[in-house]
Amino acid sequence: MGVPEAVEALTEKATFLRESLQKSQTITESMVSILGSFDHRLSALETAMRPTQVRTHAIRRAHENIDKTLKGAEVILGQFDLSRQAEAKILRGPHEDLESYLEAVDQLRSNVKFFSSNKSFKSSDGVLNHANNLLAKAILKVEEEFKQFLSSHSKPVEPDRLIECLPNALRPSSDTPGQQGDSSGKSEHKSLENAVYKPPVLIQPRILPLLHGLVQQMVQAGHEQQCLKIYREVRAPVLEQSLRKLGVEKLSKEDVQKMPWETLEAKIGGWIHYMRIAVKLLFAGERKVCDQIFEGMDFLRDQCFADVSANSLAMLLSFGEAIAKSKRSPEKLFVLLDMYEIMHELQPEIEIIFEGKSCLEMRESALSLTKRLAQTAQETFGDFEEAVEKDATKTAVQDGTVHPLTSYVINYVKFLFDYQSTLKQLFMEFEDSDETNSKLASVTMRIMQALQTNLEGKSKQYKDPALTHLFLMNNVHYMVRSVRKSEAKDLLGDDWVQRYRRVVQQHANQYKRIAWSKILQCLSSQNLTSSAGGSISSDGGGGGSSSGASRTAIKERFRSFNVQFEELHQRQSQWTVPDAELRESLKLAVAEILTPAYRSFHKRFSPMIENGKNPQKYIRYTAEDLERMLGEFFEGKTWNEPRR
Repeated sequence: MGVPEAVEALTEKATFLRESLQKSQTITESMVSILGSFDHRLSALETAMRPTQVRTHAIRRAHENIDKTLKGAEVILGQFDLSRQAEAKILRGPHEDLESYLEAVDQLRSNVKFFSSNKSFKSSDGVLNHANNLLAKAILKVEEEFKQFLSSHSKPVEPDRLIECLPNALRPSSDTPGQQGDSSGKSEHKSLENAVYKPPVLIQPRILPLLHGLVQQMVQAGHEQQCLKIYREVRAPVLEQSLRKLGVEKLSKEDVQKMPWETLEAKIGGWIHYMRIAVKLLFAGERKVCDQIFEGMDFLRDQCFADVSANSLAMLLSFGEAIAKSKRSPEKLFVLLDMYEIMHELQPEIEIIFEGKSCLEMRESALSLTKRLAQTAQETFGDFEEAVEKDATKTAVQDGTVHPLTSYVINYVKFLFDYQSTLKQLFMEFEDSDETNSKLASVTMRIMQALQTNLEGKSKQYKDPALTHLFLMNNVHYMVRSVRKSEAKDLLGDDWVQRYRRVVQQHANQYKRIAWSKILQCLSSQNLTSSAGGSISSDGGGGGSSSGASRTAIKERFRSFNVQFEELHQRQSQWTVPDAELRESLKLAVAEILTPAYRSFHKRFSPMIENGKNPQKYIRYTAEDLERMLGEFFEGKTWNEPRR
């Protein structure tokens, strides 16, 4: 195709496109015109329907308001109905059905809350006033019921019931009525460590929830103080009566000072028993009751328990304080240790039972007594050591036996070892715990040394030096023997025992030397020289060994021996060596030096007398006679008893 044909073809296509565009524009303008017409018609229709929509919405809202009003009316009518039901129950009072009554009070309180939050209601003020007045009257009845109900179920616990709650070891034994099971000594103490105590039922379990409900109503009404007052006035006297029935007394320091020791000792034993019963049974039971009645009301719970138990605990602690503050004396140490021991034992339980801020003062009082008893016991312990050393008892034991002071001190020390664990605990109150064993040992040694020092002073009262040493021998031997047979041996050690055994032997040797040296001189051949006309030759029957000896001197020796021996026998048969083994040992020791000497002297010199006039005047005893008479020494014969 040439150029002219191509141009012509393009021209035709351009003309076709222009005609197509013009047709499209015409169609578009027609559609716009039609749509504009529809928009106008729809707008008119919407305007026509708007009043109908408004009326429909108003009708729907009206229906909703009617439904809401009807429902509100139903709630209000329901509250009126519940209020009338609650009022009917409240007017009947709590005595018929306490649980139902408490539910009615709860319902009435709910009604008060409802009408308080719906004051727009036309009659709400009148209804609210009526409900509040009725609620106030109901709470007064709740208070009355709480007091009456609590009183009727609160009775003192009889002693027999309390005794049944104790472990068997603490119950009075059948063969010794009136004696407590723990009065037999310290041996049962360990068995009590895991003993089971069963606190008595102070208020029946089925009653406690009802009391709890009454308390809740009083607390919700803001009557905490009235609740506290009622609980204290009812329960406190009951607890005190339980203790008085048991035997607890309120005694002052002056009362304690006036009491004879035997009476006071018995009362202290009773107090220890009462403390254990009070804490483990009565106070524990009272705390359990408080916890259940005032569950969820911690402050009121602790305050009520504190108010109920304060006087009872003070009554118990006051006696302990009176003893701790009274004049110290050695015999009080062991009861002080007993009292300290029970307070120390009960202290953890006291901390638990008397928990809370309200009981702080009572916890501190108990702890203070424990520490005061520890201090007084320690001071009494120190006093004892000093008292032993300075004991000025003038009464001497005439027969040289064990002095009462010695037996008293040794028994005292033995008792101390029954209290080893308590003493160690006591020392820990004041000193490093690592030193408690050495502390007890050093104190015991000092007491023993103080006793020995005092005995040495007392021994100087004897005019006879031999009796002085016999007295010291007896007393130191008693100390050694007692220590060897007791737990003190382990604490004092073998060195102490051996040292004091040597002291016993030293005094025995001194006794023999002083008592028998003079009489043994009579049996010596020294200074037996011949005198003119008084000698006897060897062929005169006296034996060659007696050659040159004076018959007069021999007679004088026999006569002097007889006088001295009879005097020793008369005197020393009245002396006493109470330990049989020591007594026989001493007799044997004397016989071993006296009998051979006498037998030798008698054999050598008696022929010189027997050939003369009245030999029996000088030779009164055989060696066998002496041995028999030595057997009568140290037997403690009475002074007016004739010689055997």
